[in-house]
Amino acid sequence: MSTRIDLGALRLRAAVNADLRAFFAERGVLEVETPVMSAAGNTEPNIESFTTRFTGHVDAGPALRWLRTSPEYPLKRLLAAGVGDCYELGRVFRNGEAGGRHNPEFTMLEWYRVGWDDRRLAAETIELVQRALARVGRAASVWTTTYRELFIEGAGVDPFTASLAQLQAPLAQVRIDGEGLTRDDWLDLLMTHCLQPAFPRDRITVVHDWPATQCALARIRPGDPPVAERFELYLGSVELANGYHELNDAAEQRARFERDLRVRAARGLPQPPLDEALLASLSGLPDCAGVAVGMDRLLMALCDTPRIADVLAFDFAHA
Repeated sequence: MSTRIDLGALRLRAAVNADLRAFFAERGVLEVETPVMSAAGNTEPNIESFTTRFTGHVDAGPALRWLRTSPEYPLKRLLAAGVGDCYELGRVFRNGEAGGRHNPEFTMLEWYRVGWDDRRLAAETIELVQRALARVGRAASVWTTTYRELFIEGAGVDPFTASLAQLQAPLAQVRIDGEGLTRDDWLDLLMTHCLQPAFPRDRITVVHDWPATQCALARIRPGDPPVAERFELYLGSVELANGYHELNDAAEQRARFERDLRVRAARGLPQPPLDEALLASLSGLPDCAGVAVGMDRLLMALCDTPRIADVLAFDFAHA
């Protein structure tokens, strides 16, 4: 089967990769490589992993291996071992995600800064995106807000205090099967269907202080309400980056993983083994912040295309 290959997009990808490596070299951030296959999996209920099986000698370790959905866990193990500021640029894999903006294998950039919080790291992420935009002669304004302010201004609801009916009301014209949806699911739908589409094309939007229920691997800052020290960055309406002031409490992280597994069990989803190596290392994780950037989505924005296939050598259908 023949396919059209956009050589311009391939050359742009190579140039952007070179730019970001220079960006981190200037800042003394070390490039590393970590395993693509792991004995542990991602417990996040909304992410489905690929698995493969090792056929060699049993002494090599568990035969069932999980393809990484991000390099986060091994990078944190390196941080706990004292590697310092580091980043990885590489392929990650998510099953069931194929379409206009998704490919089951894609490129992720993830980096960590020791002694930083999410606010400081968000500022550096903005710098990186602006450098990429300059590569194609574009610029973008920056708007920083909180999750609460965004919802009140853009949807007329307070995400922390509104009733479920109030959260559902702005989505009345959207066909949604609400069976089994949680409050956080409705908040996500409000973000993707009502708020994100209104973000201007030439604006970088940074959203801080997410609900504590959406903390994943972030620290929780006490308050009324408590919030996750997490940010997301958007270029136009496209989500590019998700960052955290990283949790280093092993007991709390284990509890979150186990909560994920209970949700997965209720949904009839596979139960990946917990990453015990990560949990064992968390007590040594320095105070740090980390962020992941979807490189294919960044390239989509640079090429002004809504199709991820336009920035890949071969998409999933032609791989």
